[in-house]
Amino acid sequence: MGFNPAVILFPLFLLIFGGYTISRIFSLSEGPLVRVVTDFFMPLLVFHSFCTVPASLSQIIRIFGAVTLVVVLFLGVSWAYCRFFRLNFRAVAPPLLFMNSGFLGIPMMKLWGGLAAMNMIVLYDQLQTFYIFTLGIVVVTGSFSWTGLKEVVRTPLIWSIVLGLIFNLFEIQVPQMILDGFAFGGDAAPALAVFTIGMSLNRYKISFNIHILVGVLMRFVLGFIFGWLASELLGFEGVVKTVVIVASSLPSAVFSAVLPIRYGVDSRYASSVLIISTLLSIVTLPLAFYLSERIG
Repeated sequence: MGFNPAVILFPLFLLIFGGYTISRIFSLSEGPLVRVVTDFFMPLLVFHSFCTVPASLSQIIRIFGAVTLVVVLFLGVSWAYCRFFRLNFRAVAPPLLFMNSGFLGIPMMKLWGGLAAMNMIVLYDQLQTFYIFTLGIVVVTGSFSWTGLKEVVRTPLIWSIVLGLIFNLFEIQVPQMILDGFAFGGDAAPALAVFTIGMSLNRYKISFNIHILVGVLMRFVLGFIFGWLASELLGFEGVVKTVVIVASSLPSAVFSAVLPIRYGVDSRYASSVLIISTLLSIVTLPLAFYLSERIG
């Protein structure tokens, strides 16, 4: 199953460049757009995905276990790394914890393995999204504080995941007209999210230092190892095993840079790891597929 990663990644780079250029020409701030994406367009996408992707309870639990293990292992590694080098954990952790399993992972898996692989990556992505907007908010805001917990509860995306799971598991039928409307709005979420990263680059320059390079290396290498470990522990085989391993070693998630921007944390580290890891994914993605199939 072959594909050309450059074809999939080109739209991402195009929108990043577009956001950067537009914000420079018109002196626009990315803040309002970030809120619109996270509180309106993304919840539409998530709810629609859960209502339309078939998945059994046991399958959801196993994928959730894999996502949890990968995130927890990264959480421990990033915490230890930041503590040893006295770095800002709130700024460094998000691009290590969360990978771009959505607008990059979903089309990539569809090209690689058809609907079977795409359904698995959609489930993986939505469960990871739950962590982005729960654990991610707690990490970025600084602690398990009432403020952080209130932000979690007030996040529309969390409610869209919870309701989507309920509708999926209990097979509650949603009128097609509503699903079509949610699909139409949700399709805009990935593009708008990437566009905000380009806008943010007008405010923050991409940095190059040893910690950023180590962060990029950890995102790929440890992501692959943690994904393989989760697959072995949970007994995944075939397509599911490949999806979990490759998904765990994807470049940093767009929202790992968007969240720091939204909550007033310096996003230079996250933006730099995001851009560099995405550029390098032209090489790392084919390698991840090759290695995952070799060890499968």
